[in-house]
Order: sequence, then structure tokens, then C-alpha cells
Amino acid sequence: MNPPDTSTSSEIEPCERLKNRPHNIAENLAADSDWTIDDARELYGIQRWGMGYFGISEQGNATVEAPTINGVKTIDFSEILDGLKQRGLDMPVMLRLENLLDDRITQLNEGFASAIRETNYHGEYRAVFPIKVNQQNHVIAEIARFGERFNHGLEAGSKAELLIALSTLPSNDSLIVCNGYKDEEFIDLGLQARRMGLLVFFVIETPKEVPIILRRAKHWGIEPLIGVRVKLSTQVDGHWSNDAGDRSLFGLSTVQLIEIIDLLREAEMLHCLQMLHFHLGSQIPNIRNIRDGVTEACRFYLDLIKEGAPMGYFDLGGGLAVDYDGSASIDGHSRNYDLDEYCVDIIESIMASLDPHNVAHPTIVSESGRWTVAPMSVLLFDILDVNDFQPLPLPDPLPEGIHSSIDFLIDILRHIKVRRLQENVNDAIYYRDKARRAFQTGQVSLRERALAENICLTILHQVAQQVPEMSRPPESLLSIKDSLSDIYYGNFSVFQSLPDAWAIQQIFPVMPVHRLDEEPTRHAIIGDLTCDCDGQLNQFVGTAANTKTLRLHQLRDDEAYCLGVFLVGAYQETLGDLHNLFGDTNIVSVRVTEAGQLEFVRELKGDSIGDVLSYVEYEPQSIYEQFRARAEKAVREGKITVAQRQEMLQLFSESLRGYTYFEG
Repeated sequence: MNPPDTSTSSEIEPCERLKNRPHNIAENLAADSDWTIDDARELYGIQRWGMGYFGISEQGNATVEAPTINGVKTIDFSEILDGLKQRGLDMPVMLRLENLLDDRITQLNEGFASAIRETNYHGEYRAVFPIKVNQQNHVIAEIARFGERFNHGLEAGSKAELLIALSTLPSNDSLIVCNGYKDEEFIDLGLQARRMGLLVFFVIETPKEVPIILRRAKHWGIEPLIGVRVKLSTQVDGHWSNDAGDRSLFGLSTVQLIEIIDLLREAEMLHCLQMLHFHLGSQIPNIRNIRDGVTEACRFYLDLIKEGAPMGYFDLGGGLAVDYDGSASIDGHSRNYDLDEYCVDIIESIMASLDPHNVAHPTIVSESGRWTVAPMSVLLFDILDVNDFQPLPLPDPLPEGIHSSIDFLIDILRHIKVRRLQENVNDAIYYRDKARRAFQTGQVSLRERALAENICLTILHQVAQQVPEMSRPPESLLSIKDSLSDIYYGNFSVFQSLPDAWAIQQIFPVMPVHRLDEEPTRHAIIGDLTCDCDGQLNQFVGTAANTKTLRLHQLRDDEAYCLGVFLVGAYQETLGDLHNLFGDTNIVSVRVTEAGQLEFVRELKGDSIGDVLSYVEYEPQSIYEQFRARAEKAVREGKITVAQRQEMLQLFSESLRGYTYFEG
């Protein structure tokens, strides 16, 4: 009978956890005096993905390198954590760093401005932020406030988002780009804004929108600004490869585009068509895809002009990528270009396509949402507990008359050798499983089964320690270390705060924000508070490649251990759900002044239990009354006293007002 495969962690079961026990798997990582801050920077990759915004101090704390008008000012995360504690803001906390958002807006606009000067481009650039990427009030308000100097606009994909744009943008010279399907009310709102002098573009997604736009424009006597979103054949690398092409959800085929041109011409409104819009994907890792897409889109732009449309605006949608893992590659979590290359390549591709035809350079519009807001937010949470997979010390002497499978396991343990590691593992799994089957038929007692599993676990730990001595270890042996890694339980919900980590396996940089001057000796994955096996982080930024475990420090009694998940400003707050009824976290916005002082600008308390119950159609007061009636019945039946009833009602009421996350 062949031993079972050992390539998955499900075959390795943990024995009982013992606290403060030596950790065998970490012996080769024992902390020593040679550990340096540079080692921490390399291990967590902070200089690769940190974009110059994050660092590590010589005291071993993560830092924020905040741009200000007086240069970059450094703030230690320990100061942020102390400020949160003093203000009574429990973990988890979504930390927003306003300086970083302002700097991204500046970089984007000045990046295109520099490229325009460098290439002698004769058009302008207008940035537009897609509200859907982060709809939170304070984020949009800061983009509108700081972006006014650049006429930074907003993209609205729904009526609600259009209302936000119309009420928030201070400048009439900022663009409002209306995407998505639009009904009469949506169009009426945009037309009335046009009457007020706002630059509101209706981007047509389907031919059915055209008659509505024409009818409402005639009704109000207002000429609309119209754009068309075209489907490109250009394919892109990464997760969002299906955003373009014939089967993409949004945009017009060439047949539909001709239909719309004819409809506008017949209505004598073709002069309203002034924008070409396309979108290749939310995160485009390969600059070649961007160049190819722009070149193809220019052909549409040229032929729309030949058809009689004046045009003037060239909207390339989103796609400016964030290097989440710091690899600077075409991996879906990264990108192989920087902002300067992005801007120059777009402009040069437009000029190369249009100049031979003597077509005026259009105003370039981009909807770079992810790149703009990703760095500004950091999810902070503390670790509540650790489950390790360590074997217990074996009994000495061993019990008499044990099952034969246990005898074989003991023999394997005594004869572990580097040249036979795969055989040792195969045999250990085989005899462990044989002991389990014997337990099912009553031939092995519960204590004997526990002993068999403990010996097997001891074998696997010793094998894991010797694998590095092999010249060419197989993948099945390399994966044993991951199978034996700890589970660090964090005070947060993946589904609420990091939904992309679950839904599309997005990798976000994760690291401790303190104790970085100490060598981390544990390999771990991170579990959240939800009762769901998917509520975990098990893909991390590595030194050479992404890894399945993260190196962390052993917990200390009565000392908090805080981790940060970085670059989470795009989509995560917007997409989060109420799995297990964990609500929004506490939110804090901070700003670093030109003098280097940390200011807590805004504090928003996270959802209470009563809040999240109301979100799923429960009425907190009604729930309280139902429980009060039950408690009163228990008093009548003599099960509790009136005083005990009062204690229970007070506890119930306090819980309704309490935080949904773990409270120490």
C-alpha cells in the first residue's frame, strides 16, 4: 500500500498547543545579535513596495515618511499607536494618511505636466478620480479640496456618486465623467449641472442610452457633452484581462459605435460627441499593454473625427498599477513601469498616431483611482492568540504493548537521515494513518492515537529542519515548513477590511509595526475573527518571491503585538461586507504638519453591534424588548432574581452599543 501524498497541510494535524514551549521549527531562526534593521527592511520588502512613504526606524518601529511643504517629515508608528490608545480607539483601526493622498494627486498631475513639456505635446491633462474606488466622505472631500489646484475631477458610475460629485467639486473646470447605465433622472442631473457650467460628460455604454439623452436634452434645451466607450481588442496581462475585448461587460462594439454616430448625426447632435473613452483594466502590470491599447484607441479617435465628431478628449480610464509586492514585474500584483514612463509612453503613443494626420492633440483624461488612494490607508490590528503545531515531549519510557504502527513510527524517528527524508515522511504519514484506522476499529485507544500523531509531528519537524541540507529538495519537502506554520489570530475581519485578499487573492504587504529590531523567529499565517476557513491571509510579500507564510515574533505576555496591512486604500473599505456581522472598523485620519507634528484630523467610531444588526433588518430596540420579556419570564419562574435580571439587561444593552470586534 502506497503512503498518502504529503503535499497539503490538511494531512498534518496539530497536537495540543502548549504555551511558552521551545519552538523546534524556529531553531534555525533563533534570534542572534547579527540581526539588523536592514535585515527587517529586506525581509518585509518595505523599500520595494513602500513607494518611499514607509520605512523602519533604528528603534525598530515602522515609520511614515510624510511629504509636506517643508519636505519629508518622519512619524513613528509608535506615536500613532499611542495617540490611538489615548483617544480610546481600540483595534482594529483603518488609518488614513492624508499627506500621502495629497502627494499622489500632486505626482499624478505633475507627472503628466512634465511629460507634456518634455514631449512638446500641445494638449492638456485632466485627472479624474473614480468615486467607486473609495467612496468614503472624507477621502472624496480631501481629493476635491487638494485637487482643486489641478482641476482634479471625479468619475460617477451611479446617481448617488453623481450627487457626490456635483456637491463636492469646487471648480467648474474639473471634469465629471458619468459612466455606467443611466436613466432619465441620472441624465437630468447631469444636464442641469451643464446649465450651471460644469463639465459633465455622459459616456455612452449602450445604444439604448442615446435616445434618452437626446430626448432629455431637447426637453431642457441643454446640449450635452457626450463620450463613447469603445471595446478594444487589445489584451492585457493580470487579473483584469477580461475588462477589454469583445466579451467585456461594458463598452460599444464597432457596429454599435456606427449606430450611435448615425443617431447623433440624424438628430443634428454629432457635434456633442467630444470624448473617446476606453478602459483596459483596474491594474495593468505591463506597460506594453498600455501602449498597445492607446495606439488602438487612437484609430477610433481618428475615424470619429473623419465621421464629423469634433472630439477633443481622450479618456484612457484606469489601469495605472500599484506595485503591491515590490517585484517591479508583470505579475498581477505588480507593474514593470513607473509613473514617468507611464505618462511619457501614453503621450508619445498619441502623438505617433495623430501627428501624421495633422489632428490636434486632445485633452488626456485618466481615471487612476487605485494608484491614487492605495498607499494612504493602513489597516492596523493586534494579535489575540497563536495556535502552534508543536509536538509534545515524548513519554520516557514509552508505554508497554503499544500498537505496531507506533513501534514503526518510533523506529522512523530514530533513523531520520538527509538522504532518506522523503522516505521518512512517506513512512511517517503511512503509519500515522494506519494508527488512525486502527482507532476507528477500536484496536488503538485515544491515548495511543494521540501518541502516534505526536510522534509523526515530531518526525515532520525534524525533517523540516534537515531539508535545507539537501542539494535539490523536492517541493513536497519544501512545503512541510508551511504545513507546520503557526496561526496568528488577528483582531479583524478579512471580509470586512480586506475583501480582495479573499475574493481575488490580492496580496497586500503585511508586517509588524514594532519590534523590528528583533529577529522574527516564527513562520505563520494570519487568521481573522470570523468563523470561516477563508478568513485568513496566507500569501505574503517575500524577499525573492511571494510566500505562503510570514515571519513574525513570538508573543509576550501582557504586551500587544500589532501588525499593519499596507496599500489598502483602494476598494477595500467600499467592498467590505458584514460576514459574521463584523462591521466597519474605527477610522482615523491623520496629517503631518510642515513642522513634523502629528495631527489627528478625524476620528470615526466603528460600527456598534446595534448598527450592524440594523443593517440586516433587525431593530435593536425590538431585540432588547424581546430579551427583556424573556428575562422577566425567568423571574416569574424563579430561575433568576430581579437583581440578576437587571445585570443581564444592562449587559445586553451595553453589548448592543459595543464594538463588533474583540475588546480587551
